[in-house]
This record gives sequence, C-alpha cells and structure tokens, in this order.
Amino acid sequence: MGGLEGKGQELQGKMKEEVGDATDNPSMEAEGRADQMSGKVEEAVEDAKDSLSDLDDRDIDNRERTY
Repeated sequence: MGGLEGKGQELQGKMKEEVGDATDNPSMEAEGRADQMSGKVEEAVEDAKDSLSDLDDRDIDNRERTY
C-alpha cells in the first residue's frame, strides 16, 4: 500500500510544482519538488521491504525442504 501512497504523493508534488511554475510561486514549486522526492523515497522503502520479505519467504521455503 505504501508504494501506491508514494506514487500518489509524487503525482501530487508534480501538480504543485506545475501550479507553482504557472503562478510564478517558487515556494510552491519547491514544495512540489520536495513532495515528489518524498514520494520516491517512500516507494523505494516499500520496494526494499518487499524484496526483503521475498528473500525471507524463500529462506523459510528452503529450510522447510531441508527438514
């Protein structure tokens, strides 16, 4: 679920950045870029969690086969 939330935050940030650019509001542009980066970080964290979970699942499967 966090990956979807991250993607949503990234898209919201892109919209803020575009609105800030269109209205000549550098503060809003910067906030939008920050939101985008935060969304990307959240997605990366969720991807890492998923990868670790997959590795753990495979490790459990391998242990069950050896016993």
